Amino acid sequence: MTATESGPSTGPATPTAAAPAVAGWPPGLPRSLDYPRAPVGSILRAAVRRWGDREAFVHHDVTLTYSELGRRAAAVANGLAARGIGRGDVVAVHLPNCRQYPAVYYGVLMAGAVFSPTNPLLPAAELAAQLADAGARAIVTWDQVLPVVRAALSGTPVRTVIVTGAAHVLDLDARLAGLDSGEIDLADLLGDDPTDRHLDAELDPATDVAHLAYTGGTTGMSKGVELPHRQVVTNVLQSACWTSGSLPALDDEGDVTLRQVGPEEEYWTALGEARIINLTPWFHAMGVIGYLNAVVMAGTGVVIHDRFDPVTYVEDAVRYRVTGIGGAPPIFVALLQVPGIQDADLSSVRGISSGAAPLPVPLIERLHALLPEATIGEGYGLTEVTMQATGNPAFRSGTRKPGTVGVPIFDTEVTIRPIGGGDPLPPGERGEVCIRGPQVMRGYAHRPEATAEAIDPDGWFHTGDVGILDQDGYLSIVDRTKDMLLYKGYNVFPRELEEILFGLPGVAGAAVVGRPDEKAGELPIAYVVRTSDDAGAALTAESVMTAVNEHVVHYKRLRDVVFADAIPVSAAGKVLKRELAARERESAGLA
Repeated sequence: MTATESGPSTGPATPTAAAPAVAGWPPGLPRSLDYPRAPVGSILRAAVRRWGDREAFVHHDVTLTYSELGRRAAAVANGLAARGIGRGDVVAVHLPNCRQYPAVYYGVLMAGAVFSPTNPLLPAAELAAQLADAGARAIVTWDQVLPVVRAALSGTPVRTVIVTGAAHVLDLDARLAGLDSGEIDLADLLGDDPTDRHLDAELDPATDVAHLAYTGGTTGMSKGVELPHRQVVTNVLQSACWTSGSLPALDDEGDVTLRQVGPEEEYWTALGEARIINLTPWFHAMGVIGYLNAVVMAGTGVVIHDRFDPVTYVEDAVRYRVTGIGGAPPIFVALLQVPGIQDADLSSVRGISSGAAPLPVPLIERLHALLPEATIGEGYGLTEVTMQATGNPAFRSGTRKPGTVGVPIFDTEVTIRPIGGGDPLPPGERGEVCIRGPQVMRGYAHRPEATAEAIDPDGWFHTGDVGILDQDGYLSIVDRTKDMLLYKGYNVFPRELEEILFGLPGVAGAAVVGRPDEKAGELPIAYVVRTSDDAGAALTAESVMTAVNEHVVHYKRLRDVVFADAIPVSAAGKVLKRELAARERESAGLA
């Protein structure tokens, strides 16, 4: 899932004679965009010329300007080329967010190689499986996880190991200690020739793969998603134009940038003026498209946080006068619990964007109460559609419907089909979300059968998500088909119960999973995190079940409540329901 800015509803779901029409489309923008035929490196080249010595990234109070980012990325590209890595070679980037990450990312692509993002917290066996599946020739890794990498390399095609670490956050030319023979210090690449030799000039954006991105694996084994340069550039433009009221443009050298054409009074910041804090991992689709490429294209200043400390986040939001706050729902749950946040000067914040998972309506209401002048909302997408497919309107007068993820963005179609297949359903009917557009992946690497199962002959990608389109074209995500429970033959969608749970005083977090039962099949069970105040202390399993069950039909009722210190989430902020479900299977003796 991805993020776009939106806010509280400004109009009814259905226009009437006495009410304004629903305003879901950016004023003055066409339904279709012209997408330049360019490699991803073109985004950085245009940004360097346009934004120059403007601050691009700040990490631990050390800055990286757009100009230096351009030089360092070209140096990395040249360093990779000198080591025989070029067109079509897969480079696994096994790093947390850090100041050197953007130079590595663009350097890999400007060398003509393929960027394959890898979670640095993967255990050795999973890392080895991903490296082997990707056919990675090189890996750029973090010094603190070198033991894991060394244990994973046997049996993989990796022959080049490049290492960085916290020392390079403070000084990109620092030297690392403790490397084995043959391991390369990233400083050697960052300090290479900074001349842009356009090593990617021979790439075909339509066919050469830019990203080999592995799905999050929250429901099973990850698969490699092949995204050519065309899909990446297209989705960056779709996202950036949607949120800023812009059109694609080419600069004097023919590289890709933006031309902001939307009415000034409708958009909360002009290009080059936004500043955000980023926690979203760059090894995740929302991170690398929305919080790396799109912000570079728009000239945004990014404060990097390498771990989530809610108190520090609020302090930096005030200190840096951020204009936008974004992330996954657990981020907002934690921020709302920071002592004194009501008194913090967050008046610079004009947009709040949520992605990676559905944002419960009660949480939207709490955020709006804290920041009444900010637009609040979410968009929707998946790794298989590069990042984004829908978004609530980003312009101030737009109609934003809490509980929805907006309307399909430029050149994107969304239909709802019966679960299991069939013709599109009418508005208001629940079914599987299917997407068609220029940002849809080429396919799953080495898995033609899985690709054919996911993308039908007419080009529709079947997401596995359950949703509803209303008559205005706004999409609501109801649940995952794989999260759906079966209670005595009835379908139970956990998110419906989770929405009620989030609205209860004292509930800070919640997730609903199935508990195996011989007679019923699965019993709906809620895992609940209590707030630290009196309302949280007062909660009991019985009180929670009573409060929820009075709002649902009999087969959807909760059968138990388990209080937990935290709900497990992935690095991208998605609730790992498989872990909770595994606990239930284990307790039932079915593990």
